[in-house]
Parts: sequence; structure tokens; C-alpha cells
Amino acid sequence: MSFWETFWSVIGWMFWFTIFVAYLMALFSILGDIFRDKALKGWAKAVWVIFLIFIPFLTALVYLIARGNGMGERSAAAYAESKKQADEYIRHVAHTDPATQIEKASQLLASGSISQAEFEQLKARALAG
Repeated sequence: MSFWETFWSVIGWMFWFTIFVAYLMALFSILGDIFRDKALKGWAKAVWVIFLIFIPFLTALVYLIARGNGMGERSAAAYAESKKQADEYIRHVAHTDPATQIEKASQLLASGSISQAEFEQLKARALAG
């Protein structure tokens, strides 16, 4: 076997492997969307899953054509909800009361790390918010 035959053989395997991974990602995205869709009845979900098992390529194509817009909307809504929950958690964990913030600022003032003007700014920000 020559170098070029081996080279193109490796390139071909990489191409088909990439296609296979993309297909698996689409398949799992479709399965996730089927079970995330509250408007789709249980029997319809079962039919989609059965068709995905027995005729996967054609079913995936038909699903993406028929329900692709809703799939994108549900995915965006799930992302927005997840981001909202993460932001709320971060706010909850990071929240300190104004007295604690002022105490920390006064410690910085006492150590000489900040000036009196900076202390007043921090104090005003803590009381405002």
C-alpha cells in the first residue's frame, strides 16, 4: 500500500466517523426533544421512538423537517430556564447583607487598602443595594 492510499484511507475513516458522531448527536437530541415536548401525547412519543429504532435515518430526517422549529423553541426555552436557575443560585450564594459588606469595607479602610472616599462609595453601594 502506498502512502497516498493510506493517507486517503485515514481521511475517509475520519470523515465517516465524524458523520456517525453527528448522526448520534442528532439522534439523542431528537430523543431528548420527544420526551421534553409536553404537547406530544404518549402514544405519539412511542411511535416516534419505535420509528427511530427501526428506520433511524429516515425518521430523523422526517422529525427534523416536521418538528424542527418546535425543537429549536423548546431547546431555547430549556436553555433560558437553566440560565435563570443558575443566575438565581449565584445570586443566592453570593448575597451578603449590607452590614457584612460595610464591615469588610471598614476592615479594608483600617488596613489602609482603600481611602476614605472609596470606603464611602462602598458603604453607599452596600446600603443602596
